[in-house]
Amino acid sequence: MPADVPFTLLVVCTGNICRSPVAERLGAAHLERVAAAGGPVVALASAGVRAVVGAPVDPASARALERLGASADGFRARQLTEQLAVGVDLTLTMTRAHRAEVLARAPRAMARTFTLREAAGLLGLVDPAEPLPDSPEDRMRALVARMAAMRSRRPSGSDDDIADPVGRDDEVHLRTAQTIADALLPLLDRLVPVGDERAAGTPR
Repeated sequence: MPADVPFTLLVVCTGNICRSPVAERLGAAHLERVAAAGGPVVALASAGVRAVVGAPVDPASARALERLGASADGFRARQLTEQLAVGVDLTLTMTRAHRAEVLARAPRAMARTFTLREAAGLLGLVDPAEPLPDSPEDRMRALVARMAAMRSRRPSGSDDDIADPVGRDDEVHLRTAQTIADALLPLLDRLVPVGDERAAGTPR
């Protein structure tokens, strides 16, 4: 991840050819629009716990990305490492098993590691009226910390897992991509401030 970016976000799945690259490319396109509107620059990358290193996005997932307005061009899968897991501000995984594998590599990242659906649910429990720091990066880190603090109020279960579409038809890949978008994009809307939205407690 870039060392000069104030806030970094990592998405993790198994092979890094279907679910996590879909999340990376959908999220990156969204974050580019946020930055263009005056919001902070956020680095978003992906990795696999057993990556098909160097492979492009699965063709069916690439077609799903195109249908959702993003591109798989130039993507190459990479392996999750301890260094990568330790060095980010927020890690979102596709399943609870992936979350466990991230934490096996980086146990101290527990408060910054969630399944994607878990994170979306936890952030929804955070009171938007609570005061937040003024700086964008401190605001985002404070929200991640509050998500972690809400874990006791939202048990994680099988509904938090997003199934692997590899080997399935295009419609399955599209449904998976839409499920990822439905959780990820509202989460980014709440997490990443836009433009002059710096006031403490400003609801999204």
